[in-house]
Amino acid sequence: MREEARGTGGDLGEIGTSVKKAVTGSLKGINEIETEIFSLVRDTVSSTLKASGSLATEALTVSRDVVRGTIQATEEVGTGLILSTKSVAKGIVMGVGDVGGDVFAVAGQTVKGAVKGASEVGADVAMVARRAVDGVVEATQEVGGNVEEMAAAAVGGAIEAAGTISKTALKAVTEMLVGVVEGVKEIAGAALPKVGHDEPAAARKKK
Repeated sequence: MREEARGTGGDLGEIGTSVKKAVTGSLKGINEIETEIFSLVRDTVSSTLKASGSLATEALTVSRDVVRGTIQATEEVGTGLILSTKSVAKGIVMGVGDVGGDVFAVAGQTVKGAVKGASEVGADVAMVARRAVDGVVEATQEVGGNVEEMAAAAVGGAIEAAGTISKTALKAVTEMLVGVVEGVKEIAGAALPKVGHDEPAAARKKK
C-alpha cells in the first residue's frame, strides 16, 4: 500500500499536466456553451413573440418561462446556473428587442426571476444577480440602447427580488451590484438609494 502511495506521489507532475490540459479545454468550451445558450434563448424568445399578438404581456411571460426553464435544467444537471445566467439574460433582452418589445420591463423581470430562482435551488444569489445584470448591460450595449436606464431596471429587479428572500440576500446582492454600477454614477444614486449614497445629502440638508 505504501509503495503504491509512493508511486502515485511520483506521478503528480504528470497528473497535474493532465488536469491542466483538461481544465484549459473546459474553459475554452465555456465560451462556446455560453454562445450556444445565448443564441438558443434569443431565437426562442423572438420566434415565440413573433407568433404572439400581444408583445406587452407575452414578453414578460416568455422571459419568466425561459428563466424557469433554465433553472430547472441546471438543477437537473447539478451545476451551471451562474455560468448560464448571463447568456440567458442577454438572449432574452435581445430576443425581445428583435421584435420591438419592451426591453426595459423585461430587463427587471428577467433579473428578478433569476434571483428568486437561484434562491429556490440554493445557488449563490448575489453571483446570479451579477451575471444577470451583466447580461442585460451587454445586450443593451450591443443594440445601442440606454445602458444607464437598462442597468437601473436590472439592478432594481435584483434588489426587489432579494428583498423578498432575506436581509442577508438583500445585503449580498446590493453589495455585489454596487460594484457593477460603480462606474455609472447616475445608476448608483437612482437604483441603489439604500446603500448610503443619499445619507450624506440628507445630512447636508439638515445643516
